[in-house]
Formats: sequence, structure tokens, C-alpha cells
Amino acid sequence: MDPNQNRPQGRRKNVTSGGSGAHRRGEGLGTGPVGSGSYSGGQTGGGGGAKRAAAGGGGLITLLIIGFIIFKLMSGSGGGGDLLGSLTGGSGGTDIGSVPSGFGFSTEDTAQGDLTSDAAVDTNVATGSREKRTIIKGNNQDVITLMVYMCGTDLESKYGMASSDMEEMRSASFGDNVNVIVFTGGCSKWKLSGISNKVNQIYQIKNGQIVRLVEDAGSKAMTDSNNLASFIQFCAKNFPANRNELILWDHGGGSVTGYGYDEKNKSSGSMSLAGIKQALKSGGVQFDFIGFDACLMATAETALMLNDYADYLIASEETEPGIGWYYTNWLTSLGKNTSMPTLDIGKNIVDDFVRECGKKCRGQKTTLSVIDLAEFSNTVPAKLSSFAKSVSTKISNDEYKDISNARYSTREFAESTRIDQVDLVNLAENIGTPEAKELAEALRGAVKYNLTSSNMTNAYGVSIYFPYQRTSYVDSACNTYDKIGMDSEYSKCIKQFAKLETGGQIAAGGTGSALGSLFGLGGSSSSSGSSDMIGSLLSSFLGGGGRSIDGLDSSNIDFMKDTDVDNTANYLSTHYFDASKLTWDEKNGKYTMTLEDSQWEMVHKLDLNMFYDDGSGYIDLGLDNIFTFDDHGNLVADTDKNWLSINGNVVAYYHTDTTNNGTEQIIRGYVPALLNGERVNLIIVFDDSHPDGYIAGASTDYVGGETQTVAKNLTELNPGDKLDFICDYYTYDMEYQDSYFIGDQITVTDNMTISNTDVGSGACHILYRFSDIYNQDYWSEPIVIK
Repeated sequence: MDPNQNRPQGRRKNVTSGGSGAHRRGEGLGTGPVGSGSYSGGQTGGGGGAKRAAAGGGGLITLLIIGFIIFKLMSGSGGGGDLLGSLTGGSGGTDIGSVPSGFGFSTEDTAQGDLTSDAAVDTNVATGSREKRTIIKGNNQDVITLMVYMCGTDLESKYGMASSDMEEMRSASFGDNVNVIVFTGGCSKWKLSGISNKVNQIYQIKNGQIVRLVEDAGSKAMTDSNNLASFIQFCAKNFPANRNELILWDHGGGSVTGYGYDEKNKSSGSMSLAGIKQALKSGGVQFDFIGFDACLMATAETALMLNDYADYLIASEETEPGIGWYYTNWLTSLGKNTSMPTLDIGKNIVDDFVRECGKKCRGQKTTLSVIDLAEFSNTVPAKLSSFAKSVSTKISNDEYKDISNARYSTREFAESTRIDQVDLVNLAENIGTPEAKELAEALRGAVKYNLTSSNMTNAYGVSIYFPYQRTSYVDSACNTYDKIGMDSEYSKCIKQFAKLETGGQIAAGGTGSALGSLFGLGGSSSSSGSSDMIGSLLSSFLGGGGRSIDGLDSSNIDFMKDTDVDNTANYLSTHYFDASKLTWDEKNGKYTMTLEDSQWEMVHKLDLNMFYDDGSGYIDLGLDNIFTFDDHGNLVADTDKNWLSINGNVVAYYHTDTTNNGTEQIIRGYVPALLNGERVNLIIVFDDSHPDGYIAGASTDYVGGETQTVAKNLTELNPGDKLDFICDYYTYDMEYQDSYFIGDQITVTDNMTISNTDVGSGACHILYRFSDIYNQDYWSEPIVIK
């Protein structure tokens, strides 16, 4: 048997000569840590909106933001008034004009080509499902009102993406029986001339014009559910129709954090699923479909919440690429036949979106699905409850490890943000109980159409929150479940899993850190295997003392109540990773590490961690999945003094995820940088077509925890853009000092080169980070290469 068949798989290096070596440039940037945060805070930061900690004390927040090509365009203007007042502008309102020429991408170029895919729409409906609430008259006699709730936020003020989508709507031809009504707000600077950056407004898009209907619709936050409800009421009153559609446009955070970020009202937070439910209830309209042109909203929780208010949900499981939905073609098709079946409308939306993202967002993950809410509410809840009970039973039967392995191997979305949303079909199939298989079958039936980019696997159209990367969201998730009426069995299931995962971290010493290993202080500890010792640690934690777990405090550990300390301690004492074994054997300059198979079975992830000594302290070069195994299954350390570089500039690089689509392995990571002065994380992708890697775009990094939601990726870099790479820096006194530029500023060209180059003459400290089934991190002892 191959001793390496159950080992992690690493990245192939492309080593080239030359390069500038690893060196700091300029003064400290004051950004807080830009790397994984494991050295100072324990876990990678992300989409929870937690404030970036002070120097030396917190994790990275890697929230993604929408946008694409940056242009200097005109800002909006102000206004005054009330939302439910009369229509303004006399006969037809005021046309606000168009986006200046040169903005965005050409709708003329993208309107060509086949709009369909080979995939078929599933028109079957399970027995017992309710009748659809929207009655379609047929013969093109239907009147449609499309309500677009467009919170422009920084997506618009920086990149003009909302204006671009309004221009796509303007370019469509849909006649008099389709009313396209857009509510604008939440943005400090609109690129489309005439839209207010002071108050909310209402527009109608018709006959190639964008016409202002309401000059002043108030100044409530766009994440205020009352604001959304008022817009729905306005449309129902002024544009009555027998088919109503609603699209929520902005950031999305999925099940836990919900929808929306208003940059003018940052303290208002997002609109939770419970808030959306309240808005829809107050709005008083039954919708044909509700869509989210926002990230991560195709969740089981969203679908169950929406059932009382819509027949279909159209949304994405994954972070949306920067261009978002493409509106021109599907609106034009709808205008030609207002009696088009809703599933066909959804198919057109999905096909247009995935096709356009494939053209313009190479390497970025794309998903969009159409979910039948009538069937979903009929077939899924009971099977989800049975599935949850089966998972709880396995954990009670000391099979936590099997559930953790299944969760880790499941398709996860927006992984670097740690929101813990995974594909529910894939999760169920990985867990494999009879109840799980029945759930997967029901889900496949309720998803009527689903399309993904070619680099996505195991994304079947519906995700769900399942904790693993962090447990600090468990309480808020369960509170949301109570408010939207979800069955309690799933809450019990994830609480049970989170208890053992957190218990494993407590037993291992809480927050892991590379710094102890780096400075020879034994940075990685692990359970001693003593049930009594582990029980004492658990009791101390539950009593308010003891070891600290990143992200957890007295405000979010209700899920740990009623923990059976003895049973938990007994399980952890026989299922733990022994960090004391992370030592190297050196022979003729070759370093190997031997672990028993039982220990490798406890490892979920392995990454090389390198620190470069520049004579004053340590440059953190990040985490890369670079490793090999010898014929005996022993880990062989990579002691070459080279690291990932862009155009010969050594950069700090952080591996985030490795997936396999059945035919190829796809590796992704990010590089912290300034793009034309804006903080971003460059998205780096390695696949079979590009084994040496390429830059697939960028995501803007919030440094102040401005929002709990996740937003779309920048589409691409443009020739002439300026890049300054960023690294974290540590003193010899084990303190995070600051983040600095690393290497020289470079200008983006059409052919950017990614390779590994020499880091320089200084000493390199090489460590490996092991992540176990409790998502606890451990570091090997360092190897110093001079």
C-alpha cells in the first residue's frame, strides 16, 4: 500500500533565477496584521465583522468587496422628500442621463452568443407541494413589476458596479408590461450622474431612460427592514401587477449575517434573515421570485424563511464575481413574453450570469441556482431534522472524527472569510447516513436549475451554516433559526459538534501560535491524553477562567452550556494530535519528520510557514502548501531558500484552499497588497492549465470591520495599475511590530509572472503548520537555514 495515499497534497514549485529578494520598504503602514493572524490571534480572520485587533493581537479580516475597472466619474446629488409621497417629475419623471462614455464594459459586446446551456430545467414538483401563489395569465397578457432594491454602498462609490447594472437594464428592451423600479441609497458617491448621495431615491427604467420618480425617499439605512417594506408597498401601490419580482442588490453574508452594507450608515449593520422576513411581511406582496444579486444567499435557511413570500429563490452559494448579474438579455427576453414560466426566467438569469463571469472573471468561482420554495418547504424540513438527529447520534457514539472529516472535505464557500457555509448536498453525501442520503435527494429535487463555473465541484445549489472554521457564530445562528422558525434539531446538531471542536481546542491549549516555535519556546502544545487533565481544563473554561479560545468570550458561548465534561474529556483523551512528535530528523542537510498513520489521520491541513531574518527582525512570508513525502511516508522539509514571487518580487503569500474537480487540482491563495493605493488581497490560482499560477483578480480588504457581510471580487487588474505588496513584521522580542511594504512597487502588465525566487542571504526560519480535526493549529520546531 502507498504510504502517502492519505497524506495532504502539495503545490508544485516553479523556481526561477533572479529576483529582488525579501526586503522591507518604507515606514510601517499601521494596517494591523495582513496575514493569516495565526501568530497573534490564533485563527484566520474574516467575515464576522470583528474589529481588527491592535498590533500583535488579532486576525485578518478578509471580507470580499465587489467591483471591477476603476474610473474617475461624476458623483451624485442631493434631494429631499418622503418615500410614500406622490410620484414626481410630471409626465414620466426626470431622465437622469447616462454613465459617461468609457465606463465599464460594453453591453454591445456581451449581448451576442448563445444564452442557453446544455443543462435542463427540472419542471417536476414533488407530490404534496403547495400551489404556486403567482398565477400566470398566459398569451403575453401578464404585467410584471420588477423591484430592484439597490444599496450602492462602496461597491458603487469605488467601482461603479450599481451604475453599470442600471445601464444594463437601460439597454434592455422590455415594453410597457414590464415595470423596472429601482430604489437607490446607501452610497457616498454614485458614478451615474444625477443619483443622490444624500437621500434614497426611486427610479423607473423604461424606453432606454432612467427616470426619477421620487426625489427624496428619506434617509433610512438600506439595511433597515422598514425601508425595504416601504419600497415594496410603494411599488405595489403605483405599479400593480399580477407578477411581482424582487432583487436585493449589495453585499451578502448568508445565513448568519444576512444582506446588505450601507456605507453611509455603517453602524446599522446588515439586514438579518429575520429582518428580511419582517420586511416582506410588512410589504404585503407575494413574489414570483426573490433574487439576491449578492454573495452567499442561496442557503437552506434563506429558502425556508422565504417560503411564505415567494415561489422561487434565485441566489448564489459562492461569492459572486465582480460583474454580478447581467441584466440586458434576460430582461429583453422577458419583455418579449411576459408570460414566460418563472423557471425559464431563472434559467436565463443563471445562464447569462455564469457565461459573462466565464468571459470576464477567469479563475473566479461562480454559482447560481433556482430553488422551488414550494417544494423545498414541503420536502426538506422533515428530512433536515432527521439528518440532524443522525449527525447528533454519530457524535454521541464517539464518531465526531468522522463528522469533522466529512465537514472538512465538503465544498465550502468564501472559505477565507470563515463564514462556515457549505454545500448541503455535498455535506450530506459525505456524512453518508441513510437520513443524509434522503436529504440530499430532496435537495436535488427542490433545486430546479443550477449552474457553476468549470472550476467548481460539489456545488449543488443550496448551502447551510455548519461551524468548523470558527464557533463564535453558533449562538447567533441558533438565535436566527429561532426567529425564522427552523426546526430545533439542526441547532442541537451544530451545538453538539461545536462543543467537541471547542473542547478539542481547549484541551490543546487554546490559541495556537507560530511565535513560540519560532523563538524556541515550544509554541505548540497538545492534550496530554489525560482525561482528568482535560476535564479540569474544560471545567475551568466553562467556569469563566482557563485558556482563551480565539473569538469566544462570555457573550457567545451559550452553545457550550450543558457540556458533559466527563464524556467530552474521555473522547478527547483518545482522539488528539500529539504535537510533541513534531520534531525533525536531520541527515546530510535533509530534514524528515515521522508520524504514525493514526496521527496523520488527525491532520486536515498542512502548510509551510517561512520567516525571513532581515537583520532587525522577521518578515512573515506566509503559508504555502509546499511539502513532499519520501517513499516511507515521512514528511520532507522544503529547505530551499526561495518563496513565491510576482515579477521577481518576493511577496507574502497565504494558501487558502485546495480543491479537485475530478480531473485537476485547483489551489488558491492570496497576496496582501495595495492596488492603486487601495488595500486588497490578490487572488492567486494554480490549476492544470496554469500550473505556475496566475492572478485571477483581487478582493478589497476591510481593515476596520465595517461590515459583517461578504462582497464580490474585483474582476481584474488592468495594465498600468500600481501594486505595492505588504507583509507582517515581527521583532526579535516576539512582538508584531507593524506591516510594511515588501519589495518594490510594480506596474501591472498583460503578462505577470508567478514563480519562486531566492529570498536573499539572511537566515530563513522554516516551520510547518498542522491543522487537526478540531481546527486547532500546531507548529513544528523551526529549521534555520543560513
